[in-house]
Amino acid sequence: MENCIFCKIIAQTAPCYKIYENDYVLAFLDIAKNAEGHIILVPKTHCVNLLDASEEQVIELAKATKIISKHLLEKCGFTGINTFNANGESAQQTVPHFHIHIIPRKEKDGLEAWRLEEKFNFDLNLIHKRLTLIK
Repeated sequence: MENCIFCKIIAQTAPCYKIYENDYVLAFLDIAKNAEGHIILVPKTHCVNLLDASEEQVIELAKATKIISKHLLEKCGFTGINTFNANGESAQQTVPHFHIHIIPRKEKDGLEAWRLEEKFNFDLNLIHKRLTLIK
């Protein structure tokens, strides 16, 4: 994609701090500096999000996520990992190229991954009926 910043990084027409690469994926540091070692992992072939990705792209990203996470825990002094993916603008996906965030964690690092303090009075039975894939 011509205007996709991640495609430009993959094509090496935009710079990055490369962390990991194979034939299918590229991982690089997030330049936002909002967490130490925050890594962005992308498929080398453009797709917009998880729903647009091929099964092969999803599998390769999952495999690379595990490789990178294991490295961060075993070799880099981190004690935990957050991984997440946003799909669509309403989920706060800011770059329309499928990507996984890999955020290495340390005890008391000050990051709040799950700021869900407000509770809602959802009827779980109704939600379950609406969302279930099980017959």
